[in-house]
Amino acid sequence: MILHKGETLFRQGDSGPLYHLKSGMLKIVRLHQDGSQILVNLIVPGEIIPHHSLISSNPYYGTAIALVTCEIEILPEMEWYQHLEQSPDRYREIAIQLQDRLRIMQQRIDQLTTVSPAEKLQKLQSWFQVYISPATLTDVLTQDEIGQFIGLRRETINRLLRSQMKSESHSTN
Repeated sequence: MILHKGETLFRQGDSGPLYHLKSGMLKIVRLHQDGSQILVNLIVPGEIIPHHSLISSNPYYGTAIALVTCEIEILPEMEWYQHLEQSPDRYREIAIQLQDRLRIMQQRIDQLTTVSPAEKLQKLQSWFQVYISPATLTDVLTQDEIGQFIGLRRETINRLLRSQMKSESHSTN
């Protein structure tokens, strides 16, 4: 299945199949009772989501939205869990997938614990380029979402992006 930028794969609170992201990138946003949204996760190619349902079924924790065009394989829920029960060696594969996800989360923690806000932004931009080039971070996330993801205010992100643009224009002159 192809999902285009801005389209929703699943909604928070619903239940259903698992998904294997073959290409593209998804964001997971959590909607709060007051209507505010927060970016809680980014999904990269090779991942099967939702992570918390790899071994047992649970409602979707957040809403998955395509950041760029994505190719997604649907993994029917009943088939997934039946295959898991019949093939215990699949648990090792799931453990490896979760280990890989933990490594990505460790990179995110490194981004969050960087002292300088400019370094936080630069690390996130570099990480993003691996997955979405030639698009840029600001092509797929709002300044609010960037700030949520690296623990900075939108105003700080705006200031840092303007500063980067000025530096780039001075280096080309």
